[in-house]
Amino acid sequence: MLMLFYILLGVLIAALVLFALGRHTFWLPIRDRRLPRLVMLHQVTPHAPASGMNMPPQQFERLLQLLQRQHREFVTVSELAASPETVNKASQVALTFDDGFADNYEYAYPLLKKYNAKATIYLAPDISGIAKLSAAQIQEMANSGLIEFGAHSVHHVNLTTLDDAEALQEIQHSRELVQQLVGSCQSFAYPFGRFNEKHEAMVKSLGFTSAVSTRKKIEPLSTENIYRLPRVSTHGEMSALQMRIALARGRYRL
Repeated sequence: MLMLFYILLGVLIAALVLFALGRHTFWLPIRDRRLPRLVMLHQVTPHAPASGMNMPPQQFERLLQLLQRQHREFVTVSELAASPETVNKASQVALTFDDGFADNYEYAYPLLKKYNAKATIYLAPDISGIAKLSAAQIQEMANSGLIEFGAHSVHHVNLTTLDDAEALQEIQHSRELVQQLVGSCQSFAYPFGRFNEKHEAMVKSLGFTSAVSTRKKIEPLSTENIYRLPRVSTHGEMSALQMRIALARGRYRL
């Protein structure tokens, strides 16, 4: 009986420890909690497996609830970029969606409205192989005041495989297409996260105020990194603990 008691006590202690670790991140080696977070997402749909590309709606809602409990202020990427020094003293978060999947309107947008959460969607207008947002859906979301639209190249092409003239055309024309849809386009997302210093210079010269990368880090915003901002990596199968780890460290792996 004594052995059984110790076994049950050990199980109880282990359960309590795991519960505490799942609810808090004080034990993690984390960056300043006040630093802004940019969260990288793509699809939000129940019709595809949970993956690095897709976070099902139920999981996405858990992420929004977690950010609310952490007292994060939802902002767009352009709002973050407007005053980097001030932002670094605030607990702000910018949700970002790459590519322009149609499910962003059907499943993510209702939840963003429910939690009054702003977000930035990066459009690649002529991307192939996906169901894309329609012009009417884009304009409705833009008019809501919650959604900012940025550019993601025209064809979602790896810029490092193009010559300079082709890369500039992809960046410039994608901005023009987004501007035609919603009137403004201030931020750019590098397709596949592939870029170099030349592409940063192109983005800046075209009038963008910021650009996001796929670097999985959390760091202060500054004029040094405003055209290669890192983002928090997410996965559709993240547990509550992994969500907290991702928001604390920039990636969800221990």
